[in-house]
Amino acid sequence: MVDKKVVFIAFAIEDQRQRDLLVGQALHSRASFEFIDMSVKEPYDNNWKERVRTRIKRSQGVIALVSKSSPNSSGQKWELQCAKEENKRTLGIWAYSTDKTYLAGVNTVAWSDANLTDFIDSL
Repeated sequence: MVDKKVVFIAFAIEDQRQRDLLVGQALHSRASFEFIDMSVKEPYDNNWKERVRTRIKRSQGVIALVSKSSPNSSGQKWELQCAKEENKRTLGIWAYSTDKTYLAGVNTVAWSDANLTDFIDSL
């Protein structure tokens, strides 16, 4: 396998378990993709935007976990705006198969090995 890609995962805090599953999926032996997760695992109280921007700048791309919680998540909205400002390629994946929430400005696809592999390989 080629070098791991550095990816920032933008998600609403309500979807933290789905973020954990995504990271775990990349570690599974059947996964045809690898990445280094740069998402925020603990909320920052001071200067969080500066720290997140630094992580996004160091990333090669951004994966947004999109769910019904996304439109109301100010943190995820800011992360996606930051990714846009930093010219980072972004892919939205639906966090749940039964939730096809639309998030303005985010190309969102089904969560699948093929979709993740295609995006990560393209970075």
